[in-house]
Amino acid sequence: MMSAHRVVRELHALWPRRASGLPPGQRGLDGFPRFADDPRRPPPVVPAAAMLRVRSADGDHHVISHGELRASDLVESRTSDFHCVTTWTARGKTWTGVPLAAWWRARVEPALPGTPMFAVVCGFDGYQAMFECDDLFADDVMLVWELDHHPLDLRHGLPLRLISPSQYGYKSVKHVEAIELCSQQPVSHLGAKEHPRARVAAEERHRRLPGRLVRWPYRILVPITAMVAERTLARS
Repeated sequence: MMSAHRVVRELHALWPRRASGLPPGQRGLDGFPRFADDPRRPPPVVPAAAMLRVRSADGDHHVISHGELRASDLVESRTSDFHCVTTWTARGKTWTGVPLAAWWRARVEPALPGTPMFAVVCGFDGYQAMFECDDLFADDVMLVWELDHHPLDLRHGLPLRLISPSQYGYKSVKHVEAIELCSQQPVSHLGAKEHPRARVAAEERHRRLPGRLVRWPYRILVPITAMVAERTLARS
């Protein structure tokens, strides 16, 4: 059992701190902890032969193996900051994978033609994020399987993760299982906490409340949320 002094030190280390060059309301955080909307939720059991499933708005299905993704001639590494909606930022993370828009045009559109307006990205853990397709297929969005030149682990999204640097981190779905296209805006399972666009530059932290108003309520929960999420991972 951890001593009270050690718990206090760990919580102190997880407190976001002021740093220059960050977007509005963001603060720097050393390291890159496991984080989740429900930190008590354990990581999923991912099938050994996991596949990426794509479903069109008409209900048609297309399945892509992870081996096929990794064999793409579009594979590259990109470095970006990761901005959590709760106001912490992990700087300079390098992700390796495929740019989603370019890969989608080459591999998915021929099998599932059409121009949907919305999408939902689903994880093996049951987590989902909704998107306007203009945001999902932005040039900076990637499907990745490496972080800082190491394979993703359960902390950060094994076996496949979506990364959208211009949006808050709750759009960067971990453990990606499926991308489902929609003709109408889907209902968010996060409710009002999920802004349809969640653009960092516009501080779209919440669907109904101004971004500045939710900064401190979110920030004070960062150390506890990160600690609980890490403990949950250790017990899994």
